[in-house]
Amino acid sequence: MTTPDRHAWSRPEPEPVAPGVLRVPLPLPSDALRAVNVYVLDDGPGLTLVDGGWTLSRSRDLLAAALAGRGAGFGDIRRFLVTHMHRDHYTQAVALRRELGVPVSLGAGEQDSMAAMESRPGPFAAQVAGLRSAGAVALADLVAGGPAGTAEEEYADYAAPDHWIVDAEEIAVGNTVLTALETPGHTRGHLVFEADEVLFAGDHVLPHITPSIGFEPAPRPGSLQRFLTSLARLRERPDRRLLPAHGPVAPSVHARVDELLDHHAARLDTIERAVEDGTSTAAEVAGAITWTRRESKLVDLEPFHQVLAILETDAHLEVLAAQGRVGRVADEAGVHRHEVPGA
Repeated sequence: MTTPDRHAWSRPEPEPVAPGVLRVPLPLPSDALRAVNVYVLDDGPGLTLVDGGWTLSRSRDLLAAALAGRGAGFGDIRRFLVTHMHRDHYTQAVALRRELGVPVSLGAGEQDSMAAMESRPGPFAAQVAGLRSAGAVALADLVAGGPAGTAEEEYADYAAPDHWIVDAEEIAVGNTVLTALETPGHTRGHLVFEADEVLFAGDHVLPHITPSIGFEPAPRPGSLQRFLTSLARLRERPDRRLLPAHGPVAPSVHARVDELLDHHAARLDTIERAVEDGTSTAAEVAGAITWTRRESKLVDLEPFHQVLAILETDAHLEVLAAQGRVGRVADEAGVHRHEVPGA
């Protein structure tokens, strides 16, 4: 039996996924996520795009080809509705705005992170600080001394949007209405857009992977709890087809939300047991458990994925501390240490 290709969705082949909606996979510079789905929506005489892609010449060319395939061009784009400020979603939209005057909208919760970008922060400055408090000093030094995380010319594509979208805002697109819902967690200002039968989910609900938590220029404590609360919010709403930013379209938002909630509940249990067994810092806990579906050890991951793993572990420890399942205190060096009460 032939094994299905899990990455078939990322081929540069536009796909109609709902009436008046075209999924356009656009390339990314690395193989980790492979592509980002930009959704092209019929909007009367023009087009609305949900997300914009990364500012890359090949991405621009493929988007132009996808629009040409339906008899349109960049001049037909009326606006971009962007789910969050990560560069693979936001920067090409701003680049096209600079060229064509197309307005760009973004969630109001991204204002602090967008302001932080104006100061030209060092490579992963906020994440370096998080690694130090997680006890991963050597990795923090490696990341801080690495190549710049954002090229100078790309900072121009982090200009503020034309409109900040607020929770429950309704946006008329052709014959339908999109409802924007704040779903913080992946970033504080992440949005999803509900239509009649589909959910444009951005990175909040992904069919094959769990999104990173709180990876942004201006993170705040509580990102994982906000993410779990946001998932529960979607679970309470009518089920819809899942139109994710990375991965194929899936039949049910609810089914994937249930899997994500179960995953994080199991992860909390695993991390609590690791603390009970004697690990203390997030870095130590991350090194004691396994990662990805391959059950890899932390040391076997690439440095960037080690960063994500340790910060995700720290986010889980933060939730466990809020639930009273572990104690969490900062030592003299500012490193958070944990223990199970009574262990």
